[in-house]
Amino acid sequence: MTLVANIPEPVEYPTTFSFTPPQIPSNEKLQIEIRVSNPKTGAAVKQFQIIHERPIHLFIVSQDLEYFAHEHPDLGPDGVFRHTTRLPKAGTYKLLADFMPEGGTPQMISQIITTAGYTRSLDAAIAKPVIDLAPKHGENLDVELVLDPPQPLAGKKTMLFFKLKPAAGLEPYIGAWGHMLAASNDLIDTIHTHPIYVTDHTPGEKQIQFNLFFPREAIYRVWVQFQREGKVNTVAFTIPVVSLK
Repeated sequence: MTLVANIPEPVEYPTTFSFTPPQIPSNEKLQIEIRVSNPKTGAAVKQFQIIHERPIHLFIVSQDLEYFAHEHPDLGPDGVFRHTTRLPKAGTYKLLADFMPEGGTPQMISQIITTAGYTRSLDAAIAKPVIDLAPKHGENLDVELVLDPPQPLAGKKTMLFFKLKPAAGLEPYIGAWGHMLAASNDLIDTIHTHPIYVTDHTPGEKQIQFNLFFPREAIYRVWVQFQREGKVNTVAFTIPVVSLK
């Protein structure tokens, strides 16, 4: 008998975001609620797989790519995820919810929101960030990025090597040695991923490798998070990706 891997086909679960107050404010308290429905019955989904120690990962990115948050809303007995936050300024934001219903398939659901009174169009507000590959300093960690190939190509594998110093005190952060979110400068493409390899690079330095397939030509802001001695270090790099000529 030939054994065939039983890999389920992806099934999208209807997901809705709601906000209190409904007229989304800037720099004021905002409650976000996320509801997930069974695609066959329409019933509320109340059970979720724990992925990297949480039932959901919620990313919030501003259209100018200056604001980034990686949050973990609370799951209520009614199956509703709830999170309270403040959006730092007026503008457009992308929400990205990463979760997996019990018995379902992984979900990456996004929602674009705009604060009340903000009228600038999405096209007019597309960010044009300056390329930035310089080493960064987080809360208590130095982070250097090396790309292979040095010029990433759309649709081809790019290896991102992060050299972390000092290595002493590095710890897993919510179930992984690192977390990454990459977002294109027009916010169309967002990618959430985790390390492929972790190695000791030189004395006192650890190297953590991520692999990415950037989907198309654009400028990408890449946020990475590493934990050392109980502190989460969040740093960002801005990477140009070109098409294969």
